[in-house]
Amino acid sequence: MIPSLVDTSAWSLALRRDSSKLNTAERRCRDEIAGLVNRGELLIVGPIRQELLAGIRTTSMFHELRDRLREFEDEPCIRDDYERAAESFNLLRAAGIQASSTDALICAVSERLGAQILTTDNDFRRYGTVLPIRLHMISEPE
Repeated sequence: MIPSLVDTSAWSLALRRDSSKLNTAERRCRDEIAGLVNRGELLIVGPIRQELLAGIRTTSMFHELRDRLREFEDEPCIRDDYERAAESFNLLRAAGIQASSTDALICAVSERLGAQILTTDNDFRRYGTVLPIRLHMISEPE
């Protein structure tokens, strides 16, 4: 079992977007997240939870999403993660790749845990040219 740290972009497809408006690739991503949940292989960290909840327009929608996310415990971020995230940020910058602090932290946590990153954000592909991260690839349906 290889756990997957699900990034904000992928969570948004599963939780915040209208299913009827998803294209085939987006539906596969949503279904992959459901499979991770069913197998107990899904990971989330506090900064991703915060990104998901930030910008919710109404109090009722905020509470609904907050309550749905409470099903998942946060994987703790430790001192080493923050230090590795800063190091990763600097390595990426030196390679000419722009990254957010949150993305660098996601990379650091996934690296420490040996977890894959499930994302729809192409930035992580660029990060993978410099950092030893693994992306959770969604297989084509048979």
